[in-house]
Amino acid sequence: MGLVEAWSGSFIGWIAANIIESYYNFFYAITHPGLWLDWSNKEAIMRFAYYGGSVEFFFVVFTAFLTITAIGLVYNKVLWGMVIGLETLSNTVGRIAAWAGLLMVLQQIVIVFMQRVFAASQISLGFGTAITFDVSWWSEELKLYNAMIVALCATYTFVQGGHVRVDLIYATVRYRTRKIIDMVGSIIFMMPMATLIWMYSWFFMWRHLITPKISASDKLELMLKKSRIVKWNVETIGFSPNGFNAYFLFKLLLVAFAGLVFLQAIAFFYRSYLEWKEGPASENKHLDKDKLGDRDAELVAEIH
Repeated sequence: MGLVEAWSGSFIGWIAANIIESYYNFFYAITHPGLWLDWSNKEAIMRFAYYGGSVEFFFVVFTAFLTITAIGLVYNKVLWGMVIGLETLSNTVGRIAAWAGLLMVLQQIVIVFMQRVFAASQISLGFGTAITFDVSWWSEELKLYNAMIVALCATYTFVQGGHVRVDLIYATVRYRTRKIIDMVGSIIFMMPMATLIWMYSWFFMWRHLITPKISASDKLELMLKKSRIVKWNVETIGFSPNGFNAYFLFKLLLVAFAGLVFLQAIAFFYRSYLEWKEGPASENKHLDKDKLGDRDAELVAEIH
């Protein structure tokens, strides 16, 4: 009988057992990567699919958060390092993904020009070996660029302070009270929301990548049995006969969105705590904000 089963008589015991076992699970996973990363083995595929949305994986992440937090309460430089690293991740991903907006505009111009001026039914792009698809395919693909901006730039926009919010109480309270509100918000709202989206999107994604389909209620034993007949079945069905046929990418973006939001919630919690502890002088410390090059424009952005 495992520790979780032995202590599962109470909720507190169940949580404590999972936290203790998460250390073993983490080190076992990194010392046996072939069990879940060797995708030439079908059982490894199913283990990866199972554990990515499992209770075990949640507690590995949760325990890592608790461990880093405990260390950081003593050594604040550890927490500042986490803040800098996670915010750099959000900024880097967002700044790269933001270029999808330019691609979307340029591609739309080409589509309109080819349709209206040349009455073309297909468009070819590429150097040497060209990629040729129906005009409707390129038109529907624009939705992918839009999804990339929404999913991959959300945390970048958060770091830059660009999200619109209705402020009824926050601006009227004292500095340290605002930081407490930020800490509570990241723990009570951001992390649970990101976790729920991850749980649903993870198995939603895998149901469009392999067959037979899997679900969150499947036990590991059942999924290993399914591995005998598992095969890749990547979704390539479009909404129209010649339309965009890589809709599985939207499922990948949903998982990426959930992961980025969860990591940014951790960074925001740590930043809020450190700014609360160190006082107003540390507000926006190490914050990598974009420079617009126009003082008036930056003032307007700061106001909004």
